[in-house]
Amino acid sequence: MSGLSSTLGLVGDRPAEEILRRLTLDVSRRLDGMLHGDFEGIVPGRGSELGETRMYEPGDDVRRIDWNVTARMQTPHIRETIADRELETWLLVDRSSSLDFGTAQCEKRDLTLAAAAGVGLMTARGGNRVGGVILQGPDSVTVPPRQGRKHLLGFLHRVIATPRDALSGRADLGGALRRLGAMAPRRGLVVVISDFLGDAAAWSTALGTVALRHSVLCVEVVDPRELELPAVGIMQFEDPATGATLEVNTDDARLRDRYAAAASAQRATIAAAIRGAGADHMTMRTDGDWLMELARHVGDRRRRAEAVAGPRTR
Repeated sequence: MSGLSSTLGLVGDRPAEEILRRLTLDVSRRLDGMLHGDFEGIVPGRGSELGETRMYEPGDDVRRIDWNVTARMQTPHIRETIADRELETWLLVDRSSSLDFGTAQCEKRDLTLAAAAGVGLMTARGGNRVGGVILQGPDSVTVPPRQGRKHLLGFLHRVIATPRDALSGRADLGGALRRLGAMAPRRGLVVVISDFLGDAAAWSTALGTVALRHSVLCVEVVDPRELELPAVGIMQFEDPATGATLEVNTDDARLRDRYAAAASAQRATIAAAIRGAGADHMTMRTDGDWLMELARHVGDRRRRAEAVAGPRTR
């Protein structure tokens, strides 16, 4: 068993302090210094605050021309932006009963913790603030954003301490996103970590509203058995959110094909809803390497942002 699976696969058998220590070490060893500098977080860019103007120089991005100043001065001028030195990150972590499932290296609830730790540890530096909402069915707990590693570890400890609650119902992602949008008026980063099961129409509008002000990343947590069924004979399935049970014969090839097609359509609907809301989409699987998935996403996000911003001027 790899270091990754040994960290997450035995979460329930370890004290919270040991789990957080192992996660911190994994993130630090494999990601620290690889993705950003002192003031660049998971959302790279030049900044959103307007600064001084200067004359246009060959190679400047023409989209940054200040046309009002250009008209007054009769020569092209560029409006500089002030780099954002402080990032406010909100973590919306789903700990509902539908996440109490896993057939590979860990359960989905363990991946939600890992994703929150990875993003939090990468952004909680340089004076950045991290806050969070822990969602369990229709109920939620809010932790206001504050600076410091101690505050982040305290939030992650609360995520670990969230009890399993069978039959808690589907997560109210839409309601949680609306409350989060009202609590976070300042532009920042919002990371939604969930399996996004249920009706996408119930949360897609609220997600789009949040994405109008904030940069939003949706981390979809998936187990391979949610995508296809193995041929292992008669199996009984139980919905952890409602308690409903269903017995099926998994040796039936047609049933497995229908299941795979329905699962593929469900994931396509989730992906389309996230993209339609203007958010970034990332998938973490219980049989994959979540750290490398996170590194790959952030690296791709940075390259896209740099391509849009163009070359830096000194």
